[in-house]
Amino acid sequence: MTDVRTVDLPGVTLAYRASGPVDGPPLVLLHALGERASDWDVVLPGLAPGHRVYALDLRGHGDSGRPGAYGLPAMRDDVLAFLDALGLDRVDLVGHSLGGAVAYLLAQAAPERIDRLVLEEIPALYPRPASVVPGDPDQGVHFDWAMVRAVKAQLDDPDPAWREGLASITARSLAVAGGPSSYVPQERIAELARLIPDCRLVTVEAGHLVHGARPEEYVAAVAPFLSR
Repeated sequence: MTDVRTVDLPGVTLAYRASGPVDGPPLVLLHALGERASDWDVVLPGLAPGHRVYALDLRGHGDSGRPGAYGLPAMRDDVLAFLDALGLDRVDLVGHSLGGAVAYLLAQAAPERIDRLVLEEIPALYPRPASVVPGDPDQGVHFDWAMVRAVKAQLDDPDPAWREGLASITARSLAVAGGPSSYVPQERIAELARLIPDCRLVTVEAGHLVHGARPEEYVAAVAPFLSR
């Protein structure tokens, strides 16, 4: 059974989905840009059945607040505040794409809070050509376009400290790459895996949306890593 809840944090209200045994070790899931917590539903049955799972809507996404102030550091701080609000001292953390960047920033800032870290299709970040973001569409979407513009600007011109800080991550880590059909440079994912001291790299030939496109293969790669 999945419970849909909210928690009021400094500056934003976050929505999240809680499932699994209440006394299980905590697992936090962070979605990609433009997605929401329910994006993980396809892999939840087999990913970590013994865990208490918390899938978040990051700020500006889904049912979480749209405060107008956006960026990766703010999202990192939201997740840390979420852990504090729920009394979660140490967690396993999984992030896809944007969620992976938020996850590894948190693992740098608060290494004592992260046990196992899974980073799906997120590279070591380098400057890249500016992204083209369309104007706000007329139809309703489940994210804030202002958030998309702010986040893409940071991903296009990332703080070098984010890449340098990968060496400070102490969590046991797994990097999941999507193979040559992904638009993410696979050599940058391999670099991320080399820069994190205790990180293994696995490739699932699925493109960028690994857990959505190949859920069974994703679970086969990640579930043993998360098992205790």
